[in-house]
Amino acid sequence: MTRTAWFHCFAGTAGDMTMAALIDAGANPDAVAQMVAGVALDGYSLTFERVQRCGLAATLATVAVLGGHDHDHDHHDHHHHDQANATYPALSVRDKRYIGNPAPDVTHRGYGVIRGLLEQAELPGRVRDRAQRVFLALAEVEAAMHDVSVDQVEFHEVGSTDAIVDIVGACAALEDLGIERIICSPITVGMGTIRGAAHGDLPNPAPATAALLARRSAPSRGLDDHRELATPTGVALMTALADEFGPMPSMTITASGHGAGRADTPGRPNVVQVVIGDSDTASNVDDGQPVTELCVNVDDTTGEVIAHTIAVLLDAGAYDAWATPIVMKKGRPAYTLHALCDHRLVTPLRELLVSESGSLGVRATSLQRWPQQRREHTVDVDGHPIRVKISGARRKVEFDDAAAAASALGLPVRDVIRRAESQELR
Repeated sequence: MTRTAWFHCFAGTAGDMTMAALIDAGANPDAVAQMVAGVALDGYSLTFERVQRCGLAATLATVAVLGGHDHDHDHHDHHHHDQANATYPALSVRDKRYIGNPAPDVTHRGYGVIRGLLEQAELPGRVRDRAQRVFLALAEVEAAMHDVSVDQVEFHEVGSTDAIVDIVGACAALEDLGIERIICSPITVGMGTIRGAAHGDLPNPAPATAALLARRSAPSRGLDDHRELATPTGVALMTALADEFGPMPSMTITASGHGAGRADTPGRPNVVQVVIGDSDTASNVDDGQPVTELCVNVDDTTGEVIAHTIAVLLDAGAYDAWATPIVMKKGRPAYTLHALCDHRLVTPLRELLVSESGSLGVRATSLQRWPQQRREHTVDVDGHPIRVKISGARRKVEFDDAAAAASALGLPVRDVIRRAESQELR
């Protein structure tokens, strides 16, 4: 059984809302705060309180920074907040989770600085890995947007203390709940424009948010709402960590929670919902395995280049790679190059497709696959080892092994294959 978290982002998503939803679902706030305290950040407090959003009970997470302003967890408020301590309602001492020493807020950090903070932090391995994946996703889209290398990326809102606490806190809450599998619904975004601290008026969804969604070919939907429904840190958490996107999977539900946004929106609870449960992914074959298919069309590339590109894609980790003949404009014969891969390899394989084929663009499609279990055995044909793949009642001889043996023995390759298939397996 696999402990699974399904995030329902029907009203959008933000980093603090994700963390708060997991706290609401049963993650221990003290354990989460203690893990976050392993990162060398000072001058902030992390608190959780019970609130209502459109009549629905939820948990609100607040990261207050000494002398600073809120940044990414301003969900539904266009990056406009009064000073943190002036807007947060008073909490009882029992509800407070204070950590860190008084120090001025740092709102501008490079990706390399944050990567170093996480590398040196006292964190459980999976928490560190998940947080690093989120910030790498943010750095990659920022690098592409500003035409710089990843190491040259300078974060503004998402590099601030509160954004780091949101991301590490969400990863810590996942760890405290023992979450192994993450699934996310389509993510709701707004429209119009929003105000960014560093870049002024920006389209809504923000360019980084849109790029993160595109990076994973993540499903989304828009509402006629001019507030920022999905923030970069919230979308980065989902697109970097989700194993797949779609409806709630088959599972035995054990808990659920709601993480509140700052605003109380009329007519729609401003929350992220998380549902926790145990799923039997081994027996639930109908769900399949989520994969991404990358495609490019090329009409000016030789067969040698196409064959080389397929080999490079397979060496880089693609599950499969192939070419299909097509006819393009003006009757030109051409090929479509395909690569089937895990979603975590989309970025490097996409770059390989472009660099090796010379194509000007790549398409991506989210698919499901149902790979059959197979095992490999080795047989001996006159002193030559030959691998044989077994799947069900089918045996498939590794052709390269058979060809090498045929050449050495002076036999037709068909005879070697036949003899290998008839051998007792060992």
